[in-house]
Amino acid sequence: MKRIYPIVALVACTLSAQAQQSTPSSNSSLKPEQHFKAEQDTVFARGSGITLTNLSQQQLENLAVLGRVWGFAKYYHPAVAAGQFNMDAELFRLMPKVLQASNQKARSRVLSSWLTSLGPVPACSTCREPKPEDVRLQPDLAWLTDTKQLSSELSQQLLYLRQNRNQGPHYYVRNVPKIDNPLFEHELAYPSVTGNLPDDGLRVLALFRYWNMIDYFFPYRYATGEDWQQVLPEFLPQFVGARTPEQYRLAALALIARIHDTHANISDGDPVIASYRGRFYAPVQVRFVEGQPVVTEYFDPQLGPATGLLKGDIVLSVDGRKVQDLVTERKPLTPASNEPTQLRNIARDLLRGNTEQAQLVVQRDGKELTFSIPRYLPNKLNLLYNLGTPDPKAPAWRKLPSNIGHLTLGTIQNKELPSIMQEAQSTKGLIIDIRNYPSDFVVFSLTKYLLSKPTEFVRFSVPTPTYPGLFSTTEPLQVFPGKEKPYAGKVVVLVNELSVSQSEYTTMALRAVPGAVVMGSTTAGADGNVSTIVLPGNITTRISGLGVYYPDGRETQRIGIVPDVEVKPTIAGIKAGRDEVLERAVAYIENGAPLVK
Repeated sequence: MKRIYPIVALVACTLSAQAQQSTPSSNSSLKPEQHFKAEQDTVFARGSGITLTNLSQQQLENLAVLGRVWGFAKYYHPAVAAGQFNMDAELFRLMPKVLQASNQKARSRVLSSWLTSLGPVPACSTCREPKPEDVRLQPDLAWLTDTKQLSSELSQQLLYLRQNRNQGPHYYVRNVPKIDNPLFEHELAYPSVTGNLPDDGLRVLALFRYWNMIDYFFPYRYATGEDWQQVLPEFLPQFVGARTPEQYRLAALALIARIHDTHANISDGDPVIASYRGRFYAPVQVRFVEGQPVVTEYFDPQLGPATGLLKGDIVLSVDGRKVQDLVTERKPLTPASNEPTQLRNIARDLLRGNTEQAQLVVQRDGKELTFSIPRYLPNKLNLLYNLGTPDPKAPAWRKLPSNIGHLTLGTIQNKELPSIMQEAQSTKGLIIDIRNYPSDFVVFSLTKYLLSKPTEFVRFSVPTPTYPGLFSTTEPLQVFPGKEKPYAGKVVVLVNELSVSQSEYTTMALRAVPGAVVMGSTTAGADGNVSTIVLPGNITTRISGLGVYYPDGRETQRIGIVPDVEVKPTIAGIKAGRDEVLERAVAYIENGAPLVK
């Protein structure tokens, strides 16, 4: 029987992390509550009590090896999977002993003894290597035989554990039912230090926890653009050396940015991050247009124009800092799948600050002008412009001149589609605008009006909790025609850097429509269900937890949805109040304008 989870997979992108994690447990309330031995180990519930100062190069190397071995045991050992060990507590007991090791042999003896203490590992009769054709990503475990890091005895223990790994449910991770992205469980957030600096051991735990989650459960680990193994030792000094709440969070943010995933970030829900970015917002939107930070919209129809800034103004400096310097400084701290999306995120925060006035220098018509403009708390402004849907109540459907339909998915509801598509039948062209995030999941309900036969549009890679690090490939998923005659007019799909996740997934489905043209600019490049990660200090971040590909295996992560026809706004168009991307789509439908790729 064919699995149906992909049908609901991308709907999960619209859910909050809390909703994702609470949904499965709502059914579990009908079952007897299960208690685990790991939950009784609460000695370190409020902190590790570990202090790390003036670490030698040997000690840093010891910690890096510890992080790998600890994470491998966490996800591979059957006793850990059965919930017999609190792995945070195990780390805090083990860390001082590893730090005292003077060389590789001494370190390996400590780690080997610890592995033995976890109990015997029964021989696994069902542990098999998968067929190569079914695998999208193999575990990155070459280090298990690295004699510079591990003794022969320790290496053999780890190899045996790989061959006889856990095959049952796992205390720390499982796949979300019917969706299959990883759900990380029983990870303490240590909320008692929220907004403060977690102690030295907790900060090392944060690095180890995140690094191993990426190593074993991030479907796009291979697309980070570097050897993930080298990231662990690189970041140890930053996490150990952080001495303020902000330094710790910026170290975490820099680490998160290294996976190049637009889903990954630390939100303003963290008070330290919110303060770092600025608690007050200017009432104007800035986006990068033609490589320049340009005022493109007002967040309030009165407050915005009152600043004296005009659409099309180029921002040169903010509070005495050149924009180009701010961009260079913030890129390593701005998680995103590709540069257009990274610049999108930098632009959103460019005018933020912790003062109620901002000093700007802008360029207008070749002249430099100075402005002192007010900033406001976000509840005073309509920041939804940054998401592409400033008015959630705006009609999703309208008819443009020359009998062309314009359907905006940012405000669409499935219940509206039958009447909309009935009216659309008489139009000569349909523009589907996804320069936003769909307000409803329309992948299957919309495409059925546009297709004459079933068509493949996507395939997935899913994690394997019983073989951490392995991602298997699914069969392609199809969209299907409805009972009505398919729409006969031209179909154009509009996208840009605001199109992310479900927007990109929807575009993939619409691209399967014969003759459909995707127009605009590269999307955010973050496709796949969102999985939540919690770090010490009550820091919450996320990853794309499911690999999403075209049926032929082509990538979407980082690359995004590359348009068939690239059309970008211009500064001149912004000044004139034009939507040049929409205009190009209308010209193609109305006049049969040639598609210049």
